[in-house]
Amino acid sequence: MGKDSCVMESDQQWPTEPVPPEVPPSFISGEVAIASGDNGHGAPTDVLRSYDKLVETSAARIKVIGVGGGGGNAVNRMIASNVAGVEFWCVNTDAQAIAQSQAHRCLQIGQKLTRGLGAGGNPAIGQKAAEESREDLAAALKDADLIFITCGMGGGTGTGAAPIVAEVAKEQGALTVAVVTRPFTFEGRRRANQADEGIEALQSRVDTLIVIPNDKILSVISEQTSVQDAFRVADDVLRQGVQGISDIINVPGLINVDFADIRSVMADAGSAMMGIGIASGKSRATEAALSAISSPLLERSIEGAKGVVFNITGGTDLSLHEVNAAADVIYNVADANANIIFGAVIDPQMQGEVQITVIATGFSGEPMSRTRATTKTTPLTNRPLATTSPPPEAPAPEVEAKPKLDIPEFLQRRRPTP
Repeated sequence: MGKDSCVMESDQQWPTEPVPPEVPPSFISGEVAIASGDNGHGAPTDVLRSYDKLVETSAARIKVIGVGGGGGNAVNRMIASNVAGVEFWCVNTDAQAIAQSQAHRCLQIGQKLTRGLGAGGNPAIGQKAAEESREDLAAALKDADLIFITCGMGGGTGTGAAPIVAEVAKEQGALTVAVVTRPFTFEGRRRANQADEGIEALQSRVDTLIVIPNDKILSVISEQTSVQDAFRVADDVLRQGVQGISDIINVPGLINVDFADIRSVMADAGSAMMGIGIASGKSRATEAALSAISSPLLERSIEGAKGVVFNITGGTDLSLHEVNAAADVIYNVADANANIIFGAVIDPQMQGEVQITVIATGFSGEPMSRTRATTKTTPLTNRPLATTSPPPEAPAPEVEAKPKLDIPEFLQRRRPTP
């Protein structure tokens, strides 16, 4: 997409829908209509309605801000994956990267400082660029209920600018969630140190921070995977983290949740962990849930988590019984009094498979065991992230009263003794 199509549209005026004949004009003009009637107890009832305001506030306003090169790549992948109900923004110091963005709304920050040439891998330049464009950022982020900030930590623009973007988002009153990656070890110690500093700066400026170590992704890709494909998988993990939360708010499904429910778990939550599991077969929901809570992306166990948001995505064949089975796995791991919010979304492309994304907060879990649940490996070109794959010589899991699953140790302790 060319640069001319990537424009600021925060003040765009959408065309007015035609007024249905049965809707009173006073509703459209925003006037208050008072209707008197019997509420069943003999008392008059005053019903106050404003038709246009009901329509305007019917859905949570979600914005996804991709900061820097990694964030921009993640946004492009979300757009290609048809993530619904969100407004995408690309924020960068690099004019060429902005010109290649698929986002319709882009903001080039630090034009005076960098002249569109990027931050040169220097987070200080990225920070100064964001400070220079602070008013433009505020205009871009206004009127949002939930703001996702996504970037790859370790470079210049994402590392330096993301904390400023988060600061502005919080000033706007939005629930602010950052989903970022920590660089691969092979990217060098300098980028690793810069990433640590950027993550520390971001931590205090967001409600929830999800950090995905790219090195963990090495455990879910084959040895033949190219460097380009490895980064593509890292970008897609960012996409899945954002989509796992936004879908249960915006996408019609078996079970949807209110934005207020999401806020109750993620507001001022601090650090969070994300696990993703995918499975097929008759016990797919249970297997996907077990895989998600023992995912290689988790740096520690989510056992005892005080807050959990999880999303179950399946095809039209997804049953409520399967949703219940997956939820039971999550409930058994979380704290007994945990605030657990979950949704179930239907994606026709997931026919025969179930994918579960788990976001856990407020936990004091132990370091993860090397033991993993067995799941079906999915090709990169189809479902980019399959958490584990069974050994070649291992038979496929059989559906029995006691499934042959490699259950994590902390779950085994909870299983009743026969």
